[in-house]
Amino acid sequence: MTDTLRDQLLGLGFKPAPKPAKPPRDDKGRAGARGGKPSAHSHKPAPGKGKAKAHPRSPGSREEIDLAKAYAIRAQREKDERIAAERLKQEQARERREAKAKLAQLLKDKALNDANADLVRHFDYGGKIKRIHVNAEQLKGLNAGELGVVQLDGRYLLVTAAVLAEAEATFAPAVALKVDPQAPVPGDPYDDPRFQVPDDLVW
Repeated sequence: MTDTLRDQLLGLGFKPAPKPAKPPRDDKGRAGARGGKPSAHSHKPAPGKGKAKAHPRSPGSREEIDLAKAYAIRAQREKDERIAAERLKQEQARERREAKAKLAQLLKDKALNDANADLVRHFDYGGKIKRIHVNAEQLKGLNAGELGVVQLDGRYLLVTAAVLAEAEATFAPAVALKVDPQAPVPGDPYDDPRFQVPDDLVW
């Protein structure tokens, strides 16, 4: 409606439409409901405003991370232990090879084995009963501790006590028979009175 038409209507006695009353405001400038009373919904924050809700943490997430770290640490430690054990095993094998090589050099041309020996001397070595052929003189020397036996590459070599001592210092596991002449000779178990046969026993 233009001003000219509005003026014409006012001139004909029409009154302008009343303007709507503005709602009263409180001390903080917030508009109240009817009669100045606050609306029941006036204090509710608008969606998306106010205190943000905390995102719930998935239960056990921290524990799962700690457990994964513990597994990783243990796996790394076990790996390091295996590497260290393998390295030690290789070092021991290397030392063993070197010691056996020195032993072979030491025993070169020092074995006293007699190809014509007809006597057998048994001895315990590695938890098994082994034997070496000797002559009568060598048997006496073995039992007196003047001779000894060294194992090299599956062979049993008869050597003097001096060579036996060097072999023991070079590679002790190779010493197969070393008699201590000062050691007490084990007695015959049948000397025990419990095993005596009574004179009046009738067969």
